Amino acid sequence: MEAWITSVMSDYGYLGIFFLIMLENIFPPIPSELILTVGGFMTTTSTMTIPGVIAAATAGSLIGAVILYGVGLLLDVENLEKWIDKHGHWLKVKKADVRRADSWFDRFGVWTVFFGRLIPLVRSLISIPAGMSNMKFWQFLLFTTIGTLLWNTVLVYVGEAVGDNREKILEQLDIYSNVVYALIALAGIAAIWYYVKKIRTRTE
Repeated sequence: MEAWITSVMSDYGYLGIFFLIMLENIFPPIPSELILTVGGFMTTTSTMTIPGVIAAATAGSLIGAVILYGVGLLLDVENLEKWIDKHGHWLKVKKADVRRADSWFDRFGVWTVFFGRLIPLVRSLISIPAGMSNMKFWQFLLFTTIGTLLWNTVLVYVGEAVGDNREKILEQLDIYSNVVYALIALAGIAAIWYYVKKIRTRTE
């Protein structure tokens, strides 16, 4: 994948970075860590500059985030509640659960979006619940931009600094990603356990 990413950047420059990062936001399995560190390294071997790479990457991130925010708007809470009315009994989920989650996101959503942009996998998917909760677009865009700019700046500078040795940095980032994935999996297991326990309590 690194060879393909490098080829796209070499052929299309900033436009290639914009496209790759936009794609990464819509399809999270594409690693932004690799794209950004390669982009940073290429500022030492091409005419591209660090500010230019950061700007292109941030623009691509925002477009991708806005697309997923739009998906969230289409799904929205009301549509989800209608679905739960029909099928929620299979999952033992009630409309009150959805409203509670929506209320939580209304209260802490802006910070969730900001910090979510600094976490692998979550950084892309966080745009969907933001849209579903009808977060004000300007708030979503502001906190997405700040979080994204921070993430992109750090990784581009890392790529520029370590150069050909970026494999070691990517190994550390991979460990960070795996820890995050493990925590997400544990959170999912805890949520399932909570609902199973809740269901058993109701039936007793």
